[in-house]
Amino acid sequence: MNYLQEDETRLRRLRAREAIALAMQSRWEEAVEANRAIIEAFPTDKDAYNRLGRACMELGRYPEAREAYEKALELDSHNKIARKNLARLSLLKEAKATNERHRVALHLFLQDTGKAAIVNLVHLALPKVLAHMVAGDQVFLRPEGQRLWVADRGGTPLGEVEPRYAVRLLELIRGGNQYSAAIASLEEGGVQIIIKETYQHPDLAGRLSFPVKEAESFRPYMRDTFSRHEAEEEESLSAEAEYQEEALPEEPAAEPIFVENMEEEE
Repeated sequence: MNYLQEDETRLRRLRAREAIALAMQSRWEEAVEANRAIIEAFPTDKDAYNRLGRACMELGRYPEAREAYEKALELDSHNKIARKNLARLSLLKEAKATNERHRVALHLFLQDTGKAAIVNLVHLALPKVLAHMVAGDQVFLRPEGQRLWVADRGGTPLGEVEPRYAVRLLELIRGGNQYSAAIASLEEGGVQIIIKETYQHPDLAGRLSFPVKEAESFRPYMRDTFSRHEAEEEESLSAEAEYQEEALPEEPAAEPIFVENMEEEE
C-alpha cells in the first residue's frame, strides 16, 4: 500500500468513527450528513450506506433508508445488516416516526446483585409492532391481574414477562417496589428485556427482586455482549448502533390482550 492509499484509509476510518460517534449520541441528522460525505468521497463504502440507512430509519425517513440499504446490498450481496433491515423496513409503514425514541445505556443496569436480570417475553406482539423497537429502547411494565405486560412508550403492548419472573415481580410491584426496563435483544424466535429495581419499598427491605443465581449470570452475559460488540465495531465500523439490533421474530406467538387506559409509569 502506497502513502496515498494509507492516507485515504486513515481518513476513511476517521470519518467513520465520527459518524459512529454521532449515531451513538442519537444525533441522527448530523449522522446522515456525515455518512453522505463519506459516500461522496468513497462511493463503494458499504458500511457508510448501512450507517446512512440506520440514521434515516431513526428519523422515520424510510424510503431513503431503503435506498441506502439496497445500495449496500448491491455492493455486497452477502451484507447481513442490509438484508436484515430491508426485511424490517418491509414491516414499517411509509410514514414519519411519530414517537421520540427514548433509549437507555444498557451498561447502567450492571449494578447491585439481585436487582437486575434479563428475562424473556412471551405472547409477543406482531412483527410489524416489534419492527419499531431496537435494543436499548425504554419499555414499561404493566401489571394486569396475574400477568405482567411490557409496553412501549406509547402504551402498545410488546409481550408478556415470562411467568417465572412475573409472579415474583407482580408481588413486589404491588408491595411498592419500582422498576425500569429496556429492550436487551430482538432475535429470531424471541425478545429479551432487562429489568432493574430502581426503588425498594421499606416494607420489602432485604427481599431480592431476582435470585442471586440469576443476577450472577446476568453480569457475565452483559460483559460478554459488550465485548463482542466492541470487537465487531473495530473490525468493520459498520454499525454505530446496528450492533445493538437483532433480527425480528418471523411469526408472532400470539396477539396480546391489553387493558386500555392503564396509568402510565413514571
